[in-house]
Amino acid sequence: MEINGVEIEDTFAEAFGIKVSRVLVTAATKKLARIAATEATGYGTSVIGCPAEAGIDSYVPPEETPDGRPGYTIMICNPSKKNLDHELLERVGMGILTAPTTAVFDALEDEDEKLNIGFKLKFFGDGYEKELEIEGRKIHSIPIMSGDFLIESELGIKDGVAGGNFFIMGDSQASALLAAQAAVDAIEVVEGTITPFPGGVVASGSKVGSNKYKFLNASTNEKMCVTLKDEVEGSEIPENVNGVYEIVIDGVNEEAVREAMKEGIKAACTVPGIIKISAGNYGGNLGAYKIKLHELF
Repeated sequence: MEINGVEIEDTFAEAFGIKVSRVLVTAATKKLARIAATEATGYGTSVIGCPAEAGIDSYVPPEETPDGRPGYTIMICNPSKKNLDHELLERVGMGILTAPTTAVFDALEDEDEKLNIGFKLKFFGDGYEKELEIEGRKIHSIPIMSGDFLIESELGIKDGVAGGNFFIMGDSQASALLAAQAAVDAIEVVEGTITPFPGGVVASGSKVGSNKYKFLNASTNEKMCVTLKDEVEGSEIPENVNGVYEIVIDGVNEEAVREAMKEGIKAACTVPGIIKISAGNYGGNLGAYKIKLHELF
């Protein structure tokens, strides 16, 4: 199978289940909302080493938010409900409450359950907190130096999908990077998904465990390293490929991840110099979701 002359390998991306929250952060200006959303989703690339996987989902214009101000939806994900509760409390409390003019609303549809994050944070008001209602939502108003911080009492969580992925192989590092950036731009418009790595692009890649160091739970995927293609037995890098980047996607459900992969791959295949699209899997031993590339189109 080919798209614009780019080979789409007959393989699958192996994804796994994760608990997902989706939160709307609003502020007086689009810039301030973006700053708070970015702060709250930092250090959130992969649960291999980070306490959560997190990222900005989409921009929401003022006419579509509960308080009539610009905002961004963000997603925070963790395999454990307990850990996700902790991460929401910490990231909202330290990354958003501390930011100028912000407010927080639940933005998840079809949630499985709700966590009382706003209720917990209200105690920062030290007895001066108040309860409000905005568009039928129960809101806690917490007085802070600059005014009041508003947060919805409960934030929803649900079972989502993490680790949807595809590899972009180019004739140079530059072509592969350009295609990766095009893919991330295309995925940004797919609501309910994030690309949690820096700028949405994975430069490192990894495999489960280590061939040499028993203390590692993940290490470099040597068979996908362009500089090792002439050294490693069983290298998966074609001779004419000199640049590889991975895109990893988390979503509120499998359908959202599949749509994001489809749009990202289509965008990557428009860039000159792209030779092949592949995906990462561990033979079905890592996760319950096997997203076959050929079935996306």
